[in-house]
Amino acid sequence: MGLTKDAFGDDFVWGVSTAAYQIEGGYLQDGKGFSIWDDFVRKRGKISNNEHADVACDFYHRYPQDLEMMRNMNIRHHRFSISWSRIFPFGKGEVNQAGIDYYNKLIDHSLALGITPWITLYHWDLPSTLEIHGGWTNRDVVGWFTDYVACCIKYFGDRVKHWMVLNEPMVFTGAGHFLGIHAPGRRGLNSFLAATHHAALAQAEGARTIKSLLPESTVGTTFSSSHVEPLNTSERNVLAAKRADALLNRLFLEPLLGMGYPTDEIKTLRKVEKFMKAGDEQKLKFDMDFIGVQNYTREIVEHSYFIPYLRTKLVTATQRKVPVTTMNWEVYPESIYHILKKFAAYPNMPPIMITESGASFADEVVNGEVSDAKRTSYLQEVIVQMHRAKSEGVDLRGYFIWTFLDNFEWAEGYHPRFGLVHVDFETQQRIIKDSGKWYADFLG
Repeated sequence: MGLTKDAFGDDFVWGVSTAAYQIEGGYLQDGKGFSIWDDFVRKRGKISNNEHADVACDFYHRYPQDLEMMRNMNIRHHRFSISWSRIFPFGKGEVNQAGIDYYNKLIDHSLALGITPWITLYHWDLPSTLEIHGGWTNRDVVGWFTDYVACCIKYFGDRVKHWMVLNEPMVFTGAGHFLGIHAPGRRGLNSFLAATHHAALAQAEGARTIKSLLPESTVGTTFSSSHVEPLNTSERNVLAAKRADALLNRLFLEPLLGMGYPTDEIKTLRKVEKFMKAGDEQKLKFDMDFIGVQNYTREIVEHSYFIPYLRTKLVTATQRKVPVTTMNWEVYPESIYHILKKFAAYPNMPPIMITESGASFADEVVNGEVSDAKRTSYLQEVIVQMHRAKSEGVDLRGYFIWTFLDNFEWAEGYHPRFGLVHVDFETQQRIIKDSGKWYADFLG
C-alpha cells in the first residue's frame, strides 16, 4: 500500500466498531429487558435462516478475552454501543443496576488495557415496552431517550469522554418503519415520517443532554452514506440520483446543520410538517464536535415511474456485473473519497470521523487460518482514498473498521462476515484473520 498510519498524523484515531445487539448475547441476562430486535428475530421469515442473536458472539461473558485480543492487535480505540434495555428493562423508570455494573466493568477493563471507549447510545435496539407505546413514531420517545442518555452520562461519564448519539437513523427509520424489513417491522409513509422527525429531534436533544451534563465531552452522531451516481447523463436519471442522494445522505444531516429537511428534491417529505411543532426547526439543530460517516459502497440509480414517492430505483451491482461482497454490494473503495468530499463541502461542517467502513467476503478456515486477501485489499484501498481526501483539505480525524468480530448482521443473520476476527458461532472460537494481522501490523 505504501501509506503508513504516520501519514495521517499523531492525533488520528484508529479503531474498530461493534454494536451491543450484534455481539453481546446474554439477551435476558441479569435483568435485561426485551428489545425490538429480540422480538423481531422471533417472527418467522424475517431473518435469514430464522437466526437470532440470543448468544451471538457471547461478548457479554467473553469481553475480557476479546479486549485482550484487541489490545494485542494494537487497537486502542473501540466504538461500542450500550443496550438501552440493559439499563432500563422497560425503557424508562427503574434502572437495572446489573446492566450498569456490566458496562462499568467493560469500560474499566478497556481503560486498564489502554483501549479508549467511544460509546454509541442508540444502535437500533429500542426496548420493546416503548415500542408498545409507539416507539419512534411517538413524540414522547425524545424524552424517553434523553432520560436514558442522562442516565448513561451519570454512570459512565466520569470515564467516557467520546459519545455518539445515534447509529444510522436513515437505516432504522427506513428499513424499520417504511419497508418493514428491520425491527420493529413497521411499514408506510406516516410511520416513516414520524420516526424520522422524532429521531432527528432525539439526535440533537441527545447531544444537548450530553453537553449539558458533560461539557468537556466530545459528541457526535453517525450517518449511513452511499456515493450516488446516475446510470447515465440523461436528465431524468440525474434528477433521480439527486433524489436518492437527498434520501440516503442528506435527510438527517441537513436538519442537524440548520438547513431543514431536503424537501425540494423529495416533495413527499413536506408531509413531515404534520409531526412538527412550533420551534422544532431550531430544536433539530446542534453543533456537533464531529460527524461520523459510515460508508460501504456506491449506488447507481435510474428514474422509475413505478417506485412510489422517490421515482428512483437502484441498478444493482449484480445487474451491472461488477465485483460484489457477500452483501451483494459493489466493491468500490473510492466511494469513501466522494462521500468525504461531499460531506466536507457543507458550510460549518464539523470534523469528520469514519465510524464504520468494511467489507464482507466468504471467509474459509484452512488449517486454523483465515486468508482474506480481498478484505485486506479493500481496507488498504479505503485508507488510500481517505488519505486522498485528507490531503485535499477534508478535516478527517479518525477511522473505525466495521467490525472487530464476525457477528449477527441483522436481517442477513450470520452469513455476511465483516470481522477482522473470525468467530465459530458453534464453539465461540476466535481466529484473527489475515486482515486483522495486517491491521495489527499497520497500527504497530
